[in-house]
Amino acid sequence: MAGDAVIDADDQAMVTELLGRPPMGTFSVCVRRHDRSPVVVSNMPLFHNGRPMPTRFWLCDPFLVRTISGLESDGGVKAAEAQVDPDGLILTHRRAQRERDAHIDPAYEGPRPFGGVGGTRQGVKCLHTHYANYLAGAPDVVGEWVQGALQQRDCAFDPAMPGVASA
Repeated sequence: MAGDAVIDADDQAMVTELLGRPPMGTFSVCVRRHDRSPVVVSNMPLFHNGRPMPTRFWLCDPFLVRTISGLESDGGVKAAEAQVDPDGLILTHRRAQRERDAHIDPAYEGPRPFGGVGGTRQGVKCLHTHYANYLAGAPDVVGEWVQGALQQRDCAFDPAMPGVASA
């Protein structure tokens, strides 16, 4: 199918270490730090066993995961939902769903992932998935909000700046 990911052995090893387990589906690294370590992986919409994977882009950089977890603990999900344009959020989810679904063979008849960013149909569920979507280049109003919130904490990711996403 269009956009099938090919797993590089080095990427497989690095992502396995970052996740603490082997990935359950096909992926490719789509955003990296300056040292080539994975920041965001692009998942195919179905796991190897056929189970749906709604999260197309997965944030795996440990520094950013911890930092965004702190942002969520400080009420970031509710703050983002209150501050982003609701129509922009709807468009974000629709675009994410279309992009993910484009990677499923039209003849496929099994269970399919649903929803938009991270499988959410509406609202904000997880800042990590929105930020991964944003870093992967998708228009994402929540990911943009997260970027701004991280910039205020001097923690935003910029692939042109060596070390920015390092602990």
